[in-house]
Amino acid sequence: MLQKFLLTAGTLMIALAFAGTITPNTAAQGKGHGSGGGGGASSSRGGPPPGAGVDRGIGRSSDASMGRSDTGRANASDRSNGRSDAGIERARMASENLKTADNDLRRHPEIATDMHVSANSLRAGYQAALATNPNLKFGQYVAATRLAANLGRKNPAITREAILAGLAGGHSIGQTLQNLGLSKDQVKSAQKQVDEQIKNSKRKS
Repeated sequence: MLQKFLLTAGTLMIALAFAGTITPNTAAQGKGHGSGGGGGASSSRGGPPPGAGVDRGIGRSSDASMGRSDTGRANASDRSNGRSDAGIERARMASENLKTADNDLRRHPEIATDMHVSANSLRAGYQAALATNPNLKFGQYVAATRLAANLGRKNPAITREAILAGLAGGHSIGQTLQNLGLSKDQVKSAQKQVDEQIKNSKRKS
């Protein structure tokens, strides 16, 4: 009986001692978790508010800058009434037509030779004409030059400059020649002659 009592008492003491060891550790862990949670909350309160990071600042700055630049371009275009855009388009058209003329002269140098002028001289004259009429085609310039040479002696009013002026005014070569005094039949005959001359020059190349 005594041994049973002593065994029970010993077991109870061991259990109490074990419980005493665990309780301080548990309390310490609780304090540690509380401190960590507090530190996290403090860190969160000290950082930037949601959505207010560096990316947001760049986006707002970029938007503001683009707005000013777009407005500036629009104002410049409005003040010029589209003149700057029209000037750019005219220059682009003239450049493309001059490039086509260079290609034609390289492939068909006889176009200039048969008119008793150098290729450089013909190109320079065409380039000067483009300053007035950037839509002028090289073929039209060559035709105007030949027509003036073929018809100018009998019809002094028909010059290359007069034909080019008619083209710049929106008229065709045929309409321009009629305005300069030729009949429809004469215009048809003159244009047919020039077409044949140009074709013959190209065949030689």
